[in-house]
Amino acid sequence: MKTLVCTAPGHFEFREDPIPEAGAGRARIRLKRVGICGTDLHAFEGTQPFFSYPRILGHELSGELIDAGGAAGFEPGELVTIIPYFSCGTCIACRAGKPNCCVAINVFGVHVDGGMREEIVVPTSSLLHGQGLNADELALVEPLAIGAHGVRRAGVQPGEYVLVIGAGPIGLGTMELARIAGAQVIALDINTDRLRFCREKLGVHSVVNGADSDAVEQVKAITNGDFPTVVIDATGNLRAINNGIQYLAHGGRYVLIGLQKEAFSFSHPEFHKRETTLMSSRNAVKEDFEHVIRSMKAGAIRPQTYITHMVDFDEVPAQFASWLNPATGVIKAMVHF
Repeated sequence: MKTLVCTAPGHFEFREDPIPEAGAGRARIRLKRVGICGTDLHAFEGTQPFFSYPRILGHELSGELIDAGGAAGFEPGELVTIIPYFSCGTCIACRAGKPNCCVAINVFGVHVDGGMREEIVVPTSSLLHGQGLNADELALVEPLAIGAHGVRRAGVQPGEYVLVIGAGPIGLGTMELARIAGAQVIALDINTDRLRFCREKLGVHSVVNGADSDAVEQVKAITNGDFPTVVIDATGNLRAINNGIQYLAHGGRYVLIGLQKEAFSFSHPEFHKRETTLMSSRNAVKEDFEHVIRSMKAGAIRPQTYITHMVDFDEVPAQFASWLNPATGVIKAMVHF
């Protein structure tokens, strides 16, 4: 079968691999779609933490189940997606019901080879039923689940203001899930096209350009002088993370979904006087995936809104670098097989 390998930052090559074999506890899937996310893009440019080369990228996916590997309730031929975080099941995090931050976690396409190949074999415990969603929709469940997890970590309540910094795919999904939770969502980015997308396609309550000199005052005015009680960073940008606290209400929660390599820092007095709750949000759990699938089926999320670029598997090496350029207008690139 054909496999695409990222051999080093900025380099892909195709190779021929043997078709994988399923077995007890291991399911075999023929790929239909693979979505491209920030993790893949950062890996390609050499800025992704927790990463080594060579690596087969891709963890947002859908496909046809060829062999269920004995998984109860699953049938060959059905469309499925997966939870692409393979946990040990025994560490302190797993025992506490937090396999998303397992001590020995293996993320598909990051720590272990992922989905940029015609067929894959994965643990049966990672399988999720398609529930009538199509291949495009199922490949978008994972990135939206990231946002769902961050919103749930924040404990978002109906009516409160939630500021999401970063209108990339993860940030957009976070806005959607915050809206579904009943929040009044504010989007902050420096890309005017992304902000227009937030307003026109997602119906976000308010948008603010972070490059404006009065961005803080704009956020203050939108919230009637209170500032948002939840600020979620989805940029993975050091400057944005360091500055995000200036938008946060006293008594508020600051959640970091975005990830970058460096140490971040805040003014301790600014952090302390707010009695800030600071937390990270890593990956997602099955509950988040199921929430996203239910929201899609109910029409609360329109997955096709996100897909701006669709390419054939063979075209990925030629097109991939262009998706790093915001001028291409890419929101979500989707690979089809």
